[in-house]
Amino acid sequence: MKKKVCIVDYGMGNITSIENSLKFLSIKYDVISNYQEFKNYSHMILPGVGSFKTAMKNLKKRKLDQQIKYLVKNDKIKILGICLGMQLLGKSSLENGKTNGLGLMNYKVDKLKKKKNLKVPHVGFNQIRIKKNKNHFFDKISNNADFYFVHSYKVSLSKKFNFDFCTCNYENDFLAGFNKGNIFGAQFHPEKSQSNGLTLLFNFLKS
Repeated sequence: MKKKVCIVDYGMGNITSIENSLKFLSIKYDVISNYQEFKNYSHMILPGVGSFKTAMKNLKKRKLDQQIKYLVKNDKIKILGICLGMQLLGKSSLENGKTNGLGLMNYKVDKLKKKKNLKVPHVGFNQIRIKKNKNHFFDKISNNADFYFVHSYKVSLSKKFNFDFCTCNYENDFLAGFNKGNIFGAQFHPEKSQSNGLTLLFNFLKS
């Protein structure tokens, strides 16, 4: 099947940087904003900046939440959640009260804790550590590679993780990126992470 890429625009964040990255990689894509616009896509990018609760509200209002879950679970479309988008893939978040997510992954989202000399939100370039990479999501990316982060909430690590993932250390180690089957996530912004980010996007799109 010929690869077709879409970016989900549900009113949470500027997607221009993602569009520019795809154009740089010579990748054709569509921007979709309602469930009726899905057309046999092979790859979906779910970006996001802002509130988890508002994001889920917006997805439900556009009837995108059920469509995304159906396509990922049944049609095996490959999805990359970026920043808030990665958090939305999980079961729930405690941001502004507990809110259920898409439930495609079995993790929960909680707040970064302020510690001495560490500000929240976590903003700027930080290094990642690749823990497992059997499915090539992190190919050609070195340990200690820098990626750009902007977030106040995170996914904690678990011994139950049985998939490819990388970590970042800020308050403690947290989940920075992962690949499980057709589901991919990046807490950082690959579209703002220069050559490392472009490599990661390319790895996702060639999968």
